[in-house]
Formats: sequence, structure tokens, C-alpha cells
Amino acid sequence: MRILGVILEAVELKKTFPIKGWLGKTKGAVSAVHDVSFSLKEQSTIGIVGESGCGKSTLARLIMRLIEPDQGKVLFRGKDILTLSGSELQSVRKKIQMVFQNPYSSINPKLTIIDNVAFSLWENGVSKQEARKKANYYLEAVGLPRSYATRYPSSLSGGQRQRVAIARALVLEPEIIIADEAVSALDKSVQAQVLNLLQELKTEFSLSLVFISHDLNVVEYISDEVMVMYLGKVVEKGIANQIYETPNHPYTRALLNSVPSMEVGVSTLNNSPITGELPSPMNPPSGCRFRTRCPHAIEQCANMYPPEIEIRTGQKVSCILYESSSREKVLL
Repeated sequence: MRILGVILEAVELKKTFPIKGWLGKTKGAVSAVHDVSFSLKEQSTIGIVGESGCGKSTLARLIMRLIEPDQGKVLFRGKDILTLSGSELQSVRKKIQMVFQNPYSSINPKLTIIDNVAFSLWENGVSKQEARKKANYYLEAVGLPRSYATRYPSSLSGGQRQRVAIARALVLEPEIIIADEAVSALDKSVQAQVLNLLQELKTEFSLSLVFISHDLNVVEYISDEVMVMYLGKVVEKGIANQIYETPNHPYTRALLNSVPSMEVGVSTLNNSPITGELPSPMNPPSGCRFRTRCPHAIEQCANMYPPEIEIRTGQKVSCILYESSSREKVLL
């Protein structure tokens, strides 16, 4: 039996977007992703969560090389994607596919359902007959019968369109699927169906998933590991049940505290929810970027960004309050 290892690794990725003013002059920059590192194990799911604007989608696009980072590495099975070009890059891109947020804009309204799925195969030199045969197989795999093949996207619901988008990603037989807010535009009942589908496909096709969402309940349901981002930085990461049962970073705790419990009689955590305005990514706070909204901030928080500390096996946090040798649970 083969031992499963790390399939994808991001190493200190950084991306800053210049802000142009009149006459094209640069008047500032947005720090979208700053020194982000994580690893994804084979046939597992990492959930990436945080408020809008925290850099989640930018990180996904960096992994896909839809945009180029300012620095860092993206390793697929140990090979840095950022050094590849031509046929080598094309080959790796087939192995990492993306499902986008909006099912109404991510598929071509002028093509039938089957041709939407088969299109990428045609682009890679597969005959139309063979491509459509394969497309039918993956449409059935995502729960759409053959009777849907000749329909157009306008006749489908949002959930059905997202199934088409998933089939289109699967048709190239990837090893990794990046789902960027893939269920956020769907009704709650449809969200559950698509999440269950992703879980089934993950098992059936031995997939690894990068699941990006602002919905903590959704991330908890689908993820094996979780990474929490704030203003382009990773503040906490680790095994999903550990993050949800004992969150350590003040931001993680505040995020979870802001989610109402669905169980009668179950109270939320003892911390206050997030207060204050999200700082501008053009001018993030010095030191710890969360310090301006953190109820536990101390003077040292402004002087340096805290290093990543392993609180326990499988759970790491970037917070100065855990730097003491005793590692006391200051926040609890």
C-alpha cells in the first residue's frame, strides 16, 4: 500500500498589486498575499477561510499561475510550478483544476452542456467524438443524466450549472481541485448537495481539494485541515477539529464566535466577536495585522509580526501571546 504524501506546497508566497493614479503613476500598493505557506496532503482537503479581502482568491490564482507571485514557490509533487513553461506547464495545469464561484458566468452560455465539458479536451487535441464520450461520463459522475447533454446553461439551475463546472474540471483527470467559493452563490439546501458531491468525487477519483470559503460551517464540514487568513497573512492553521474545538488566535476565536450555534442550549466561545473596521490592505498595521481589532493586543504586537508557533502537534498559530517559554494559554 502506497503511503500518501504531500502533493501541493506553497512556500512564502507574496503578491502585491500596485495602485495606479492619474497618468499611470503608482500611488500605492495592496498587500494581497504576504509570506503564505501551507501544504496539502494527497487525497485530503485543506479549507482556507477568512473575511472578504483576506487574500484567499488571490492565493488560489497564484497556485494556478493565473497571476504571477512577487516571490515564493508553488511545488506540485516537489516540482516548482513557477519555473515551468510551455508543455511542462500545460501538463501540470491539467493536474490542477479550478471551480469558480459564480456558476452563471463560469460556463459558456452559447455551448451545450456536453460541449462546455468537452471543450477543454478539444483544445488539447482530443477528437470531438471521444471528447463528448468522456464528457458524458463525467456529467453522469456529477449527477446529471444524458438527457441534459444537449441542453444549454440557461435551462439549468445554479446548482446544476455548478455540477457542469465540476464536470468540466474533472474531464482533464486532475489530481487537485481548487474550489474558490464554489458553493457561496447557492441556496443552503443546494450547497449541501454540492458539498456531498465533492466529498463523493474526492473518494471516487482520489482527489485532493483546496476549498476556499468565508463560511466557517461549510469549511468545517468538508475540511481535514484549515488555514485562517487575515489581511494576506496566515494567522492559524492545523487539523480541522482542533481549530474548531480549541482555536488559539484571537482572530480565529472571534470568527468562530460570530457564527451562531445551530444547537439549542449551546453557547458560543467566551470571546467577543470581531469589532472595528477592517484596515486597508494598502496600509496594513505594523507588526501583527490583527492588532488594531484584537482585544488582547499589547505594545509588542506593533513592533514585529509574530513567528509561527506550534501549539500542539498539527496546530500552529502566529500570535505573540504564545511566545513565552511557558506557552501559557493566555487567551483562555
